[in-house]
Amino acid sequence: MIAGMSLAATGMDRHISVLSAVLCVLVFSGFTPSLARAGEQDLSPNVRLLVAARNADAAALQRELAAGASPNARTRTGETALLVALKKNDLATAHAMLAAGTDVNIAAVNGVTPLMAAAYAGQTDMAGELLARGADARAADRLGKTAMTYAAGQGHAGIVAALLEHGVDANAEYANRLTALMWAAGYGHDEVVKVLLAGGARTDARDDRGKTAADIAREGGFLATVSLLAGK
Repeated sequence: MIAGMSLAATGMDRHISVLSAVLCVLVFSGFTPSLARAGEQDLSPNVRLLVAARNADAAALQRELAAGASPNARTRTGETALLVALKKNDLATAHAMLAAGTDVNIAAVNGVTPLMAAAYAGQTDMAGELLARGADARAADRLGKTAMTYAAGQGHAGIVAALLEHGVDANAEYANRLTALMWAAGYGHDEVVKVLLAGGARTDARDDRGKTAADIAREGGFLATVSLLAGK
């Protein structure tokens, strides 16, 4: 916000912000407020909850939950307030939604789950909490990617370790027969490679092109990773 704004202008900006967010945040229930009369007072608690999550407005979030908003309300793209918060790296809102009882396994229409979002962003503690609350560590999105492939590809060793501890197979094959080790090697994420090797990942597995993790690392110019995979 620009410093020095009048209280009146600030209030108007808040109102415009709410209305703008509503254009993007519409729940699956089919709620479609008329643009001619859309105002905060016209919106359902579910919509206001999703707006609050988008705006990281903790007070509004709690107010709408108290007013009966469903913790599992979803946007048109299927995102719960929990998933919205995780994608924004707003962990305070994410924790509030977990406390409110949001189902941690509700995925967006593209198949992305809260655990995948946390894995991609490197939110290690949050990923652990989601797993403790029963998040499906093996769920795949529409691209065939999982929390493991997101974490391995982004280089988040702590999350990879947590997923292994929760029973994810270090040698599981994903889209195009790629393993987590291949994902990590392809980006030169040596700490992840070490975690996966310690977890039993095989270095001789091949993708659908016949390439091993070392082959993929070599193509990317990650020679230290190639040596690590060779046990040197």
